[in-house]
Amino acid sequence: MSKPIKNMIVEEYRKRFAQLEGAVLIEVRGMAATANTKLRAKLRKSNVRVTVIKNTLAKRAFKGTPLEALAPGLKGPRAVVYGTTSVVTIARELVASAKENDKLALMGACIDGTWFDGAEGVTRLSKLPTLEEAQAQTIGIILAPARRLMGGVVSPGRTVLGVVKEVQTKLEAGDTIARTTH
Repeated sequence: MSKPIKNMIVEEYRKRFAQLEGAVLIEVRGMAATANTKLRAKLRKSNVRVTVIKNTLAKRAFKGTPLEALAPGLKGPRAVVYGTTSVVTIARELVASAKENDKLALMGACIDGTWFDGAEGVTRLSKLPTLEEAQAQTIGIILAPARRLMGGVVSPGRTVLGVVKEVQTKLEAGDTIARTTH
């Protein structure tokens, strides 16, 4: 392949992967064409793409980007799985697909410059919370003390309201209220 062609491919990779914070590497060698097509169609529904890459050109294109962390996994026939959804979500889908198809090999993943090696790494990544899930958990933790405080503040008011309601019910029924000394 001539140098101008290689440069064009590197530029195409830079454009295609420019906005990504992470991706998953897979190997589909040995996978039946129908299984490969089904996997790609399933991923496409989630707006996830699969691109078979040339490793040395991808390494050049990824240099200086968050995807540079993929370099240790760029050996042999590889495909990059990426999309607009979280890399954690993509990893979850691929781990589930790998259980159904033993020919789908999970080779690694990266997110924010951190490398997750092999199938174990991708599985570990799939168990992490997505950004949205982490934000929801953090908000829940922050709001928990406020909920307990509000419960403590409202509880005496509820008790007084219950007493007033009982007095009202007795008065409406024509009963007399005995004076208590609490």
